[in-house]
Amino acid sequence: MQVADAAGNDVRTAGRVLVAADKFKGSLTAVQVAARVTAGLRRVVPDLDVESLPVADGGDGTVDAAVAAGFERREVRVAGPLGHEVTAAFALRGDTAVVEMAEASGLQRLPDGVLAPLTASTYGSGELLRAALDAGVRTIVFGVGGSATTDGGAGMLSALGARFLDGAGDPVPPGGGGLAELARADLSGLDPRLAMVDLVLASDVDNPLTGPKGAPAVYGPQKGASPDDVTALDAALVHYAKVLEQAIGPRAAEHAASPGAGAAGGIGYGALVLGARFRPGIEVMLDVLGFAPALERVSLVITGEGSLDTQTLHGKAPAGVAAAARAAGKEVVAVCGRLALPPETLGRAGIRRAYPLTELEPDVAKCIADAGPILQRVAENIARDFLV
Repeated sequence: MQVADAAGNDVRTAGRVLVAADKFKGSLTAVQVAARVTAGLRRVVPDLDVESLPVADGGDGTVDAAVAAGFERREVRVAGPLGHEVTAAFALRGDTAVVEMAEASGLQRLPDGVLAPLTASTYGSGELLRAALDAGVRTIVFGVGGSATTDGGAGMLSALGARFLDGAGDPVPPGGGGLAELARADLSGLDPRLAMVDLVLASDVDNPLTGPKGAPAVYGPQKGASPDDVTALDAALVHYAKVLEQAIGPRAAEHAASPGAGAAGGIGYGALVLGARFRPGIEVMLDVLGFAPALERVSLVITGEGSLDTQTLHGKAPAGVAAAARAAGKEVVAVCGRLALPPETLGRAGIRRAYPLTELEPDVAKCIADAGPILQRVAENIARDFLV
């Protein structure tokens, strides 16, 4: 901010700063990013007033961001993507729950990192949703991303009371591959409490369920799917949607083509079948975390994530933070591990300047291994450039 000194000259002084950054995936959580940035700023301006609001866009780290903002962490034992039991968490405040599908069905939940593109199931995500219902909530923010699964949300729906049967009347095998054997879907046993909650599908992707931009084609390879697996999964999900059409009518096909249906291996589709409304994940999370009132209290916003690139501009956390801050007339800078956007693109996104770790340490491997200390030095540079 600018004030005048005794001679009438403009002098920059440190105002209140808001650190609203996402995680540096594989290096630092969003909470750790905020802590390192705060420490670096205060090495230059010791009495600086810094407010931390770790953010997430609905993917992994969403529950941690909610807990950092004052939600209560609730843990429950659920099925992991391959059926093994894991401890997963959701966040609770009042009658609102934040549920993160990656807590139960994420890639990090696969034992020893073994990928299982055809058999991984979202059953545990359904158990997490059921735990939130047991807590008596009226609103569930369902953050999806980072999944190990491509089952169209069939496992999640099964955990909530749906049945997916083969020609002999037996349950189909778990995972997207098993849906090729689906003959009948019965949704009559779905938990009736679902009809009484506002279910918000929070995602940073708007892909449909199937086709060239669908879940198997775009995201299947990230989960270990070979080209043949992608073809099989896409055919299985097309078949799954057709069978669901027999159970719930034309809206099954409408949901399959809707934005967000392909999120997190198609769990977005399952959520839409449950009546969820799709919203960009970062918009939802900024509302839930109380970003607007925090923004009013500050003069500078520091956002960021591990890599600032073209993907950042399509619904990722820094783009959402910058857009909201720019609308409020606040100055925004960003921190990142790697920067792949030119200054003019950053400017159009509402980011005045970006500070990559690679500016101080060109060795990417060292940036990943020593992200915390390097980020702290980056924050010192921000303080010198913008606060003193």
